Amino acid sequence: MGYLSVNWLAVILAAALAWAFGAGWYMVLARPWLAAIGKAPEDINRADYTPYLWSVLCVLVMAYFIALLTPAITGAMTPANGLLVGAHLWLGFVLTGMVLNHRYEGKSWTLTAINGGYLLAVLLIEGGIIGLFG
Repeated sequence: MGYLSVNWLAVILAAALAWAFGAGWYMVLARPWLAAIGKAPEDINRADYTPYLWSVLCVLVMAYFIALLTPAITGAMTPANGLLVGAHLWLGFVLTGMVLNHRYEGKSWTLTAINGGYLLAVLLIEGGIIGLFG
C-alpha cells in the first residue's frame, strides 16, 4: 500500500464537496443542533474561524483514508466500493465512537443523530466521489 499513491484531485474534490454539504446540513439543522448542545445562537462566536479550519482538515483526512483503504479492502476503486467502505467505516468506528462518548457525556440522542447523520453523509459523499475517479 503506497501511502502517497492516492488520487489527490479526487481526495481534495471529495473533501470540498463534503465540507460544502456540512455547511448546508448545519444551516438547515441549526436550531435543533444548538438546542442539543445547549447553546443559543448568540453563544456562538462567529468571528472564530478555528472550527471551520478544523472541519476542512478533518474531512480532508477522512477523504484521504477512504482513498487509501478502499482499494486495499475491496481490491478496486469504484463508486460502489467507495460507498461500501465509507458506510462500514461510519458504522464500525464513527457511530460507535459517538454513541459511546455521548452516552458517558449525557448528550442527547438528537445530537448523536444530527452529528452522526452528517458524518455518514460525509463518508458516503467522499467514498462515491473518490470511487468515480477510480
